[in-house]
Amino acid sequence: MSMLRYPAPPAGPLLTRVPLSETTLPPLDDLPWPWPGRQLAIGDLTMHIRETPGQHPDAPRAIYLHGLGGSATNWTELAGLLAGAADGMAVDLPGFGLSPPRADGDFRMSTQAATIADVIAASGGGPVHLFGNSMGGAIALLLADSRPDLVRSLTLISPAMPDLRLDIRRMSDPRMAVALLPLVGRPARRQLAALTARQRTAQLLRLCFADPARITPERFDLAVAECAERMAMPWASNQMGPAAGAIIREWLAPPARSLWAVAHRVRVPTLVIWGDRDRVISVRKAARTARLLPRGRLLVLPRTGHAAQMERPTSVAKAVLGMWQAIDRGDW
Repeated sequence: MSMLRYPAPPAGPLLTRVPLSETTLPPLDDLPWPWPGRQLAIGDLTMHIRETPGQHPDAPRAIYLHGLGGSATNWTELAGLLAGAADGMAVDLPGFGLSPPRADGDFRMSTQAATIADVIAASGGGPVHLFGNSMGGAIALLLADSRPDLVRSLTLISPAMPDLRLDIRRMSDPRMAVALLPLVGRPARRQLAALTARQRTAQLLRLCFADPARITPERFDLAVAECAERMAMPWASNQMGPAAGAIIREWLAPPARSLWAVAHRVRVPTLVIWGDRDRVISVRKAARTARLLPRGRLLVLPRTGHAAQMERPTSVAKAVLGMWQAIDRGDW
C-alpha cells in the first residue's frame, strides 16, 4: 500500500498519514453518465436520487451529498469507481437538481441533515459511508453529530466550514454580489437569468476546478444538458439566495453551536480532502477541520480546486478505499 504524506499540522504525524488503496479501479471512460435516477418519497418531500449498484449483495452503502448549486451528478465518477466496494446513492438535496424544495422554504443545514437521515432510513437503513462536498460536507458533519448510529465513515471534500472572507473570486459570476441587493440588484439578476446553460456550466467549472481543461468535451456537453434540464425546473431560480443565507447563518453561529464545535464531537472515522487551489472554501481551513475531528485525517491534493471528487476522482477513490481498509484493520 502506497502513502501520500504532507507536512503535518501541529496535531502530529497521524493527521496526514492517509493510506492509498492499491485496489484496481475501472477506467473512467467506461463509466456511464449519469447514473439512473428515480424519485423517493420522504414524508411530504419528493427526493430525486441516482443509484450506483454495487457488485456484491452484502456490500455496504455510500450516500453522497453535493454542494451549493450542485446535484447528484457531481458524484458520477467517484460513485462508479467505488461501486466495487459499496452500493452508491447520490441525492439531489431539496431545491437542487431535480428535487423540489420544501414547501416551507427551510434551507437550514440542520433541516437538510434531518432529511438525509430520513432518506437513509427509507432506502435501507444505516450505518452508511457518508460523503459531502462543500455545503453537503457541512450537512454530512451535522448528520454524523446528531445521528452517529447512521454513519459508518465520513468523507468531507472541501466542507463548508466557516469562511467569511470577502472575496468576489469566490463567486462563479461577480454580478452575484450585486444581485443579492433588493433594488439595485435587479439589472444584475436579469443579466444572470439570461445566461445560457453552456455559460453557467463554464462559469462553475472555472470556479470549482483548478484546471477546467481536465473535463473532456463530451463530459462538458453532458453537464450542459443537465444544467439545461435543471434550469427548466420551476424552482431553479429561487433556491440559491435562501440556501446561501442558511450557510452564512450557520457560519455566524455562536462558538458552542458552530461547525467547529460540531467537528470536535464527531467520533466516526473521517477523511478530510481539500484542494490546494480551492477558491470557494480556503485550504487554510483544512488542518483545523481535520485536527478537531477526533478520528480525522487530512489529504490535501495539489493542483486541485473545490470539487476534488470531480477533478481528481481516482485519487479520491484510492484515499477513500484506503480509509475503509484501515477501518477494517482497526488502525484508523
